[in-house]
Amino acid sequence: MQTSPVIPISPTKPRTVFPVLLAASFCHLLNDMMQALLPAVYPILRGELALSFVQVGLMTFVYQITASLFQPFIGHYTDRHPLPYSLPVGMASSMAGLLTLAVAPSYGVLLVGAMLLGLGSSIFHPESSRIARLASGGSHGLAQSLFQVGGNFGSALGPLMAAFVVLPRGQVGLAWFALAALGGIVILSGLGHWYKRNGHAKRPSGAAPARHPTLSRKQVSTAMAILIALLFSKYIYLASFTSYYTFYMIDRFGLSTRDAQIYQFVFFAAVAAGTVAGGPIGDRLGRKLVIWVSILGVLPFTLLLPHVGLTATGLLSIVIGFVIASAFPAIVVYGQELMPGRVGMVSGLFFGFIFGIGGIGAAMLGALADWEGIRFVFLVCSLLPALGILTMFLPSQHELKES
Repeated sequence: MQTSPVIPISPTKPRTVFPVLLAASFCHLLNDMMQALLPAVYPILRGELALSFVQVGLMTFVYQITASLFQPFIGHYTDRHPLPYSLPVGMASSMAGLLTLAVAPSYGVLLVGAMLLGLGSSIFHPESSRIARLASGGSHGLAQSLFQVGGNFGSALGPLMAAFVVLPRGQVGLAWFALAALGGIVILSGLGHWYKRNGHAKRPSGAAPARHPTLSRKQVSTAMAILIALLFSKYIYLASFTSYYTFYMIDRFGLSTRDAQIYQFVFFAAVAAGTVAGGPIGDRLGRKLVIWVSILGVLPFTLLLPHVGLTATGLLSIVIGFVIASAFPAIVVYGQELMPGRVGMVSGLFFGFIFGIGGIGAAMLGALADWEGIRFVFLVCSLLPALGILTMFLPSQHELKES
């Protein structure tokens, strides 16, 4: 009897689900655009409700604390108890925050609106980052880049929306963005359905997340502390550009406000491009290499920038924005690989940390600018990428992947 040859069946390689990734990225754009509206409308709120600068600062503090501190705790909880439909709930919280801010008759109600807005962000980031990883098909860096670039564009759109939509209408103009939030709720409900339907939300309640198969708890803790330090250097440096680059260009080169804002827009565009590039490069060449190059490798350019002319400053800002932005997707995925089974907690920790440190850093740099001038801020910040030397103490890609 003749037997037919056995044909080996190779396991199907998981495919990247681009519609899910693009939907998550678009919702990230909506979320971060709404979050960026709050500081953008401070002058309007201050004028209509006669707020002091101290009250404005306290509102920022309440918003940032809510948005940053809750993220790792929400991520930790949903790692153990998946909540597929928490994402539309988070967007609904942001919508409620905007509507509260739009009709707030008093300062106390403004604080409630800021808190609801921050809570929405704290729910959105860890869970949507988890969905991006699940839809990656193994291309985790690419997925994280696509997801993150939506947030970058949203943050850039916030001030523009405030100028063209809110400013002509006053405080109540914020209510128009409830329509964007409603659209986000619909899309995120669909993502939650995909998350549940594909069997990704079936972790037994209370199950302990897996530990790294080869690295000790001490090695993992040390590596996470290094990643936090690298994020500190990156986002304090970026805070100097985000909050003070236009002032620097006006003070150093005598540009008009409009021309200085054009240079700032070019920098933001370079940051967006670097965010897109960093993830796929990390998938191909290794995330540790990307972290090395994007933080320590940018040091010569940051050191040079405060000492060159206008054209060179513009060109260097493009290089710096592109290179330094490529680090974040690599750092997030590296952290997720350090702590398998804790995708939500790691994402929440990193997103919450950069949100909080960006706000604190902007305040610190503002005080430094008042004390020694805006040029001194850029001189001091130019040294921050030197912390990239800590990357040498991270486990190698081989150690990270070894099982």
